[in-house]
Parts: sequence; C-alpha cells; structure tokens
Amino acid sequence: MADITASMVKELRERTQAGMSDCKAALVEASGDMEKAVEVILKKGIVKAAARAGRVATEGEVRTSVSASGTHGTIVEVNCQTDFVARGDAFKSFVHGVLESAKTLQKGGDLGAHKFHGSDKTVDLVRQELTSKTGENTVVRRWAHVETHGTHGLVHSYVHMGGKIGVLIEADAPNAAGRTNPDFTSFVEGVALQICSMNPRAVRREEISKGEVDKQREIFTAQFKEEQAALPKEKQKPEAIWGKIIDGKVNKWLDEVTLLGQDYVVEAGKGTVEAVRKEVSSKVGGEVKLLSFVRFELGEGIEKKSEDLAAEVAKMTGG
Repeated sequence: MADITASMVKELRERTQAGMSDCKAALVEASGDMEKAVEVILKKGIVKAAARAGRVATEGEVRTSVSASGTHGTIVEVNCQTDFVARGDAFKSFVHGVLESAKTLQKGGDLGAHKFHGSDKTVDLVRQELTSKTGENTVVRRWAHVETHGTHGLVHSYVHMGGKIGVLIEADAPNAAGRTNPDFTSFVEGVALQICSMNPRAVRREEISKGEVDKQREIFTAQFKEEQAALPKEKQKPEAIWGKIIDGKVNKWLDEVTLLGQDYVVEAGKGTVEAVRKEVSSKVGGEVKLLSFVRFELGEGIEKKSEDLAAEVAKMTGG
C-alpha cells in the first residue's frame, strides 16, 4: 500500500472539501492515486455529506406553527453554516418539512427517524441529501410542542427577524368569552414579545431551582465582599446587615429572570408582567394565567470554532 502523507490528504481535502477521514480513506482505496481518490470522493455523496457534520452550523431558522384551534403549537430550530444557504429555497423547504413532520410526532420521539413530510424517507436521510446538495452541514437541532391544558387555553407564537428567535406561549382565559376578548389576546401577544425580548428563564419564581438560587447567592456574596473590602473601613456596611443586602440582590435577580417579575416592556410604565396580568384579569372577568413557554434563539449555546487545517491533517495522519 502506498504511503499516505499529510500533504496528500491536505490536497485532496482542498480539491473536494470532504472530511479528513474520508480523504485519507479515499487515498488508501485509490492506492495513493490522487485522481482516483477524487473520483472515490465524488461517487460517495452520502459519505461526503456525513463528513461535513463536523463543521459548526450556527445559521439557519427557527420556525413555529400553531393549530387553527389555537390549542397546540410546534417550534423547530434547523441550522446550517451560512446565511446564504439559510435564505435559499431548498433550505427553507426543508425547514417547512421538518416542522410539518414534528407536528405529527409525540413528545420525546426521535425526529430524525420520523418520516419526512410528504416522503417515505426519514428526516435524517433528507437532511443528509440537503447537506450533500448545498455543501454545508445541516442540523435539525431541536424541537418542542406546547399544548393547552385548560378548557379555555390558548397557544400563541411569535417569530422575530425572520427566524432568529421563536416563541411559543401557553395562556389560559377564565371563560370562553375571555379567550376571544381583545384584552386577553393582545396581552398574550405582548407577553410573547416580552419573552422574545427579555429572555426569562421561567414563568414564576417557584420554577427556578434551589441550586440556581444558591449559586447566584454565592456569586452576589463574593461580589459584595470584594466591594466592601475595596472601601475605606468607615464606609463599609456593618456585617450584621450583609445578609439582608444579599437577600435584596437575590430577590431583584429573581424578578429579572422570571416572566411575571419582569417589567412589562411592551407598554412602559405599566409595571411588571404580573401587574398587567392582574389588570387584564379584572377586565375579562376572571383570572388570566400564564402557564408555560418555549423560546428558541438561533444558534444559542453553539460555540463557533475556527478550524486549524494543518493541525487537523496532522491529527488524521498521525503526524
């Protein structure tokens, strides 16, 4: 067998844009013949598509759908590598199919193994085909359902900037008339905007875990101690009241990270979301409830890594 050098792998990768492992395997199969190795890569379209999976996909689209009855919503995030591909018809058609497929899937199901909308192929197989066609890694990253639980529940969706952020919210009206009352529906719409803009972690304080609260308390305590240490002794707060000061900081933080505790940004001066909720409740003749929400922001939590080609070649060839 011909020796496969790092420079050969590098050349084949530059000519085909296939992954390092596939380039090395193709060269081995072709006994070191560069032109035959190119043919091997070109003939293995699905293998080539799979090789692209190592490339970070942080562009794409978040898309939502709500049933005509307003009782069920679905949200998906599909990623690609560039905005150019994300704006293309092929990618947008794929996102539509993924969303339609997700709508028919039970919670906890495997979307990749589910039938793609209008096809006998799976979502993952269609994804691989799109990756091969566009030359970019395509990832069906996540999906979720939001359903009503009350008799007069309503699911509402909001998508920001053409799919950069998507929100589904579940709210409950006190009665049938309240569900269609403009005060109720406009409030739910406003809350969806609130969630998009202010990114709360939960609806209410009780949904924030004790571990999160304790961790934040530790952070505030450490920060406060440093602040006090930097002050002249005569300006430092008495240690006896440190606990109350930290409690105040934690309470303020809880307001900032919970939907009901946040200031209602849709209408400045209205107070918190909780205050507006109570006001709307009085207008529609009973308690309005904000029960749950899902918020997807495109690419959040995905680290964009720069690719070091020389290091990758050396790793794959043992150099």
